[in-house]
Amino acid sequence: MATDVIELEKGRPVMGDQLKGRVAIVTGAGSGLGKAIAIALAREGVAVIVNDVDGQNGRGVAQSITAAGGDALFQFGDVSDVNDVKALIKAAIDRHSRLDILVNNAGLQHIAPITEFTIEKWNQLLGVMLTGPFLTTKYAFPHMIAQRKGRIINMGSTQSMVSAEFKAAYVSAKHGLLGLTKVTALEGAPHNITAVAVCPCFVRTPLAEKQIAGQAKYHGLSEQEVIDKLMTGPAPLKRMLEPEEVAALVVYLSTDVAQCMTGSAVPIDCGWTAR
Repeated sequence: MATDVIELEKGRPVMGDQLKGRVAIVTGAGSGLGKAIAIALAREGVAVIVNDVDGQNGRGVAQSITAAGGDALFQFGDVSDVNDVKALIKAAIDRHSRLDILVNNAGLQHIAPITEFTIEKWNQLLGVMLTGPFLTTKYAFPHMIAQRKGRIINMGSTQSMVSAEFKAAYVSAKHGLLGLTKVTALEGAPHNITAVAVCPCFVRTPLAEKQIAGQAKYHGLSEQEVIDKLMTGPAPLKRMLEPEEVAALVVYLSTDVAQCMTGSAVPIDCGWTAR
């Protein structure tokens, strides 16, 4: 994969120097939303540990950030594997002696009716999107407690709050992630650690694009009808989000001015859940 050109110096950092020198882990940062989040944080002066199971893409993102003058390290790892998670946290601490921001973004999708949903797929999705954030939080917590500060940002979904057919594992994982966020916020508060679930509607990423064919099959729609009726239809604003829009919210939630935002679901959903 060719290394993308990333302009970290394009304009002033949105949050000034608030985040400069801090350290973040972003899981699933090899593409899509995770990549946008890693770049947005790097632009603010954050040192980023880029995690992904796709070594080529993940390494490419880290190299691009570094080439643009930022500080990034790629760390391969499956967040559903406890040993990989331990190694991920260790990589951040060994390199920077601290961990300020944890963004649990890694995710995947599988479309099928419950009767056709295999246990293997169920376990895979729950492992990555619910067990994974639990493990990263569990092993990041001691370091954040020791430094008396931390930001944990879990990438939820509108489907952390509402549901959809043929997504049993995804919806269950995202609902569970919201519960984990609330527990994390309660346990983290005495140590100045916050936890928030960012809940976007459909974001224009490879993950969303891969859903279209599956949804078309089970709903009996054309792919364009899936976009118009299922992806943008329920929202008052008839559009998909761009990854950079969600990344900007993550940057804000990482700052000190967002220190009282904890234990909550923060929708960025074009009004989807307003009805």
